[in-house]
Amino acid sequence: MAHDESLTAGEESVVVLHPHWKVLVRPIAVAFLVVAVLLVLEVIIPSGQAAGIERLAVLALAIILLMWWLTIPLLRWRTTTYELTTRRMRIRDGILSRNGRDFPLSRIANISYRTSILDRVLGSGTVVLETAGEHGDLTLDEIPRVQQVQSMLFQLVEDERLRLADERQAP
Repeated sequence: MAHDESLTAGEESVVVLHPHWKVLVRPIAVAFLVVAVLLVLEVIIPSGQAAGIERLAVLALAIILLMWWLTIPLLRWRTTTYELTTRRMRIRDGILSRNGRDFPLSRIANISYRTSILDRVLGSGTVVLETAGEHGDLTLDEIPRVQQVQSMLFQLVEDERLRLADERQAP
């Protein structure tokens, strides 16, 4: 595996996650609705001289709506990543411009998660990281396999604390 240039010396990527797929359910449902309405309007438009222009206008509107309600959420889902490394939690998002936030594992004081009934069925949830410092809590929504991620985070935080303690004791 190639080394990621954005990682520090001795740091390794453990897992890279995207938000849970359930965030795409509503945009896909809206896309089906837009296509259904488009088909109904294509049938309802009476044939005549202006029918071609009207059908083209309906098609253009449907394409714009599909881009707005399906493509943008799909790109937002695809470009949002939560990466756990051996030393930090990295959050990256943004479609045209990228935003990045890094949280050192050594500053995480508490890790908890929340799941609703639907989240439990789908295996997703919210991870809440209480961090030491001025930024307070970090809430990560729509995390897949939330219990597994919480356990992994807990283990990584403990491993980082032990590593830092060992570095302090080394001559």
